[in-house]
Formats: sequence, C-alpha cells, structure tokens
Amino acid sequence: MTFQAFIFYSFSAVLIFAAIGVIVARNPVHAALFLVLAFFTSAGLWILLQAEFLAITLVLVYVGAVMVLFLFVVMMIDVNIAQLRKGFWSYLPLGATVALLLVAEMTTLILLHYAAGAPAAPAPPPADYSNVRELGRLIYTDYVYPFEIAAAILLVAIVVAIALTLRRRKVTKYVDPAQQVEVRREQRIRVVPMATEKREEQRRG
Repeated sequence: MTFQAFIFYSFSAVLIFAAIGVIVARNPVHAALFLVLAFFTSAGLWILLQAEFLAITLVLVYVGAVMVLFLFVVMMIDVNIAQLRKGFWSYLPLGATVALLLVAEMTTLILLHYAAGAPAAPAPPPADYSNVRELGRLIYTDYVYPFEIAAAILLVAIVVAIALTLRRRKVTKYVDPAQQVEVRREQRIRVVPMATEKREEQRRG
C-alpha cells in the first residue's frame, strides 16, 4: 500500500465516522462540529485528487461561513432537543434501506468499472497546470448552460424565500414618509377654548 492510498483510506474512514456522528449526535452543536470534521476530511480528499481550488472553497465557504452561521443560530435559539429527536429511531429502517441502496449502486459501478480492465494511471499534469484555470474553462465553455440554469434556479429560490418570509402583520405599525410630509398644521394641532379659573369663580360668586 502506497502512502497516498493510506492517506485516502484514513480520510475516508474519518469522513464516514464524522457523517455517522452528524446523524446520531444528541446535541446539535456536536452534530455541527462533526459536520465541520466531515468538510475538512472531504477537502483532504479533494487535495489528493489535485483539486486544490475546490478543497479551499469547501473549507472557506462551508466551514468558514455556513457552519459558523449555523452554530450561531443553534446556540442563540432555544432548541428543544428532546422534542427534536422524538421519533428519530422510527425513521431508521427507511434511512438504512436508502443507505444500503446507495452502497449497492456505488459497489456495482466500481465492480463494472474494474471488470472492463484496470484503469490506467493518469498522466502527471504539466508544470504550468492550474486547476483553477481548467475549472473556469470547463464551467464557461462546456458547462456554461448548466451553470447558468443553476444560477437562475438559485436566484428564484432566494426570491421565493424572501417572499415567503416577508409578511405584513396587522399589529405592526408602519410609517409612511410621504404621508408625514403632506401633513398640515391643522391636522396636528387643535385649539380647544377653555374658560379660566377666575371667570368660573366670578360666576359662582
């Protein structure tokens, strides 16, 4: 076994352990930390595949932004863990069935791939090779239409999420600057004539 294969199997074992920890962890903060570990090990696997840009993006975007935001939300909101995990084990048969089907599909693909013959080792990239440039070339040439469609779908999802959460409540008071500017003095101040105390005393006397 080569050193690269040893690193691959080690990262894979840690990734599987972290993925299981995300599911079975009782504390949501611990589950989020297990997910951070899964992201780091996935980045290590990307580096082994000579995709450094994707590995750095995975760490910066998911670990540095998404998971930090998720941890803030989990720690600031009072989550009822007992209620959240209620009925967890009732979904275990369905989840185990889906997991076994995925493992069977991946095993079948690997066996069919190796049955056709052992794959040849890829040629080493040239010295001036840049996977960032190659990734950009593939995205904006061969996969430009799927990339644009994915961007449009994400934009629609953002607009829909804002439309669903932006609701006007009847109990909330809103200020209209246009109405404030058009207000006149007569609408703000009303003079009410009242008799003075001396006049009242003179009338009584």
